[in-house]
Amino acid sequence: MEAFWLKMPLFGSTFSPKKTPPRKSASLSNLHNLDRSTREVELGLDYGTPTMNLAGQSLKFENGQWIAETGISGGVDRREAQRLRRRNQQLEEENNLLRLKVDILLDMLSETTAESHLMEKELDELKSVSRRRK
Repeated sequence: MEAFWLKMPLFGSTFSPKKTPPRKSASLSNLHNLDRSTREVELGLDYGTPTMNLAGQSLKFENGQWIAETGISGGVDRREAQRLRRRNQQLEEENNLLRLKVDILLDMLSETTAESHLMEKELDELKSVSRRRK
């Protein structure tokens, strides 16, 4: 019975859709005919520099950083902020050097203390040998 249903088409002949005609490639707009600068003006693609207002301070985004438009960032002049950053960097480097020097001095102190204990031990042994001989 199954073979009968498989061979018999449901609505007559086998399904064969008609081929659709190819679409026309012509665009409906003439924007592709315009040069880049005209397209930017017409479509508004020239966004300009991103800006924002934060706590009464106007900032703009330039070269990967937010910069205060008035030249003052958080009440500090931009040059002063750069000077403070440089001074902070210098102090961090000086701090690292001082830590290294302290580590070296502690190593030297440990070595000297160990040598001193060895010498005291040898001195005590020599004293005990000297007492035995007398």
